[in-house]
Amino acid sequence: MPLISRTVKIFAILALLTCSSYSQQISGQDTAASTNTDSVFVMSKSPWGAVLRSAIIPGWGQFYNKSYLKIPVIWGLGIWFGYQWKQNNDQFIYYRNKYIQTGYEYDRLNRTFYRDQRDLFTIYMVITYLANLVDAYVDANLFDFDVSENTFTGTPMLNLKVNF
Repeated sequence: MPLISRTVKIFAILALLTCSSYSQQISGQDTAASTNTDSVFVMSKSPWGAVLRSAIIPGWGQFYNKSYLKIPVIWGLGIWFGYQWKQNNDQFIYYRNKYIQTGYEYDRLNRTFYRDQRDLFTIYMVITYLANLVDAYVDANLFDFDVSENTFTGTPMLNLKVNF
């Protein structure tokens, strides 16, 4: 019972912390003055636009985000994994045909090994493609993130705005 009781208490505390609270406005105050001083932030890069570009052509989202050095990495990994997939697939076909002709156990083991390697490189290619999409999304979100130097002390300064 104590474990269930603690779980319920933790859940209740988390529920209270994540709830939004609303307050009553006083009719005599002018709220328009406070909204005029707030500035509206508009992102200069669309995260989903970058993802869509990278989904069509890997690296295009990085080009859109002006992260030019990431493009050769994405293309290099894609080409390397594609080349390894092709090599393992050719070996798989060779040993598959050889096993059909001879029936040797060695050929069956090689066929299985190269099939597994081919499938592993397929997974690597998919992970690279998904990492390309995630990178384009994150990079577009952080495109306007400013880390400028403090003019008085000469140290890096982090400007972060959190709205509650």
